[in-house]
Amino acid sequence: MAHTPVNHPARPIYRAIGGLTGLYLVVFGVLGIIASAGNEVLAQDDTQVLGQGTNLGFSLLSVLLGLVVLAGTAVGRNIDVAINQWLAYGLMVISLAGLAFIQTEANIFNFSIFTVVVLMVASLVLLMVGMYGKVGTDQEKEAWEKARLVL
Repeated sequence: MAHTPVNHPARPIYRAIGGLTGLYLVVFGVLGIIASAGNEVLAQDDTQVLGQGTNLGFSLLSVLLGLVVLAGTAVGRNIDVAINQWLAYGLMVISLAGLAFIQTEANIFNFSIFTVVVLMVASLVLLMVGMYGKVGTDQEKEAWEKARLVL
């Protein structure tokens, strides 16, 4: 891929940002589990955490996705790049679906508009982190630079 840099100089910063995003998802999920304890898994009520609508189901999903991001960040070796990119696309789909169904009975995760916005921002951050965190050999970096300069 000619557009994905290899050994970007700021990749440690991007990796840390990815870890912080995963940590945010875990913290949000844990707080959501605490706030929605005793409710149905897919309850559609007024439960809010950090200004965002949630329920037990979405809180559990947030913890799971956050732990996957943190595990990928801990492992590194381009596994974090793949995890961040794929989860970014998945979170975009979830947030856009939540936006589409926000005022309907199909709002199974009890999203509010703030939940959609935060989830979309988190997905864009993960996508950016995935695009600039790729690690490779010096030969791969030189090949990427040649391909970039030819285009």
